[in-house]
Amino acid sequence: MTWTKRLPELQFLILCTVCCYAFLELFITPSQLSTFSVLSAIDLILLSFLLSVLVAIISVIAGVGGGVIFTPLMLAFTSIDTLIIRSTGLVVAMFSGLVATGPFMRKGLADIKLVFLGSLPILTGGFAGSVGAIYLAKEMADTGDSFVRLLLGLLLMVIATLFVLGGASTEYPEHNDRSKLGRILKLRHMYWEDSLQKPIKYKAHNIKAAIGLLFIVGFTGGFFGLGGGWAVVPVLNLVMSVPLKVSAATSGVLLAMGNSAAIWPYINVGALIGVIAAPWMLGQIIGGIMGAHILASIKAAFVRKILIVMLFATSVKLTARGIEGLFGITIPLM
Repeated sequence: MTWTKRLPELQFLILCTVCCYAFLELFITPSQLSTFSVLSAIDLILLSFLLSVLVAIISVIAGVGGGVIFTPLMLAFTSIDTLIIRSTGLVVAMFSGLVATGPFMRKGLADIKLVFLGSLPILTGGFAGSVGAIYLAKEMADTGDSFVRLLLGLLLMVIATLFVLGGASTEYPEHNDRSKLGRILKLRHMYWEDSLQKPIKYKAHNIKAAIGLLFIVGFTGGFFGLGGGWAVVPVLNLVMSVPLKVSAATSGVLLAMGNSAAIWPYINVGALIGVIAAPWMLGQIIGGIMGAHILASIKAAFVRKILIVMLFATSVKLTARGIEGLFGITIPLM
């Protein structure tokens, strides 16, 4: 109760969420949901809500977006069309970023200059990725999707390995070389680190490479419905030498912007189903606020461990699905 008293917006959102779920239970008949699950309407709605809150808390802390958890989970345990899953995954990632934006900005964790810098490549890449996903779904069926998914899984495994080998140096990275473009754009900032009780100063580096990588991240995120947070944090942290906690916070803001553009091609072809997306969106609201406040008070090492686990888990899932699609085999326990 103490926590909710300090967060009046959380009290209001909980009340709104309860009202929304009451509306869904009263006006959605079981026949509308029988296509997607054997559970009753109330069971499916409550289960989706609880899972969505948990997904939102973990994703905001790790800065990866809820789609990284949602999309592999739905692909593994449901038979829903992949375009529907990917479109809903983008909505989940977008809402987790949107809800976390306010607390991140107030606490000074999200770097607004990096948000402005990364928004254009993320937006254009995400839109292009969604268009590509729809095109491949129509023209190449599962073959092209499986191949790209396999490559993406291997890439994620490499990124997670870099985080493991990087150790504590990735939490507060130091870069001796001065970036000319970073100096021109004044990409430097300072924030207060609660866990260390001191201010942390940093400067962004490798700006040109980061812009190109963010476009690729946006494209792959829009294509798979994962959002872009699974790789935005490594780009900001490993390439641009931004502290890990700031990278996670900035990633949440970029996710909210990039996924809002990537979702439109899916909506245009009717791949976003409200009955499926609504329970997950509502859970993201509460979980996103909780995760944002938890992030500000925990040590960066804890964020790094969560991120490593998330990257490895996602890479295993994507690799397994790619192999299954390309070679027509079934990998158990995946």
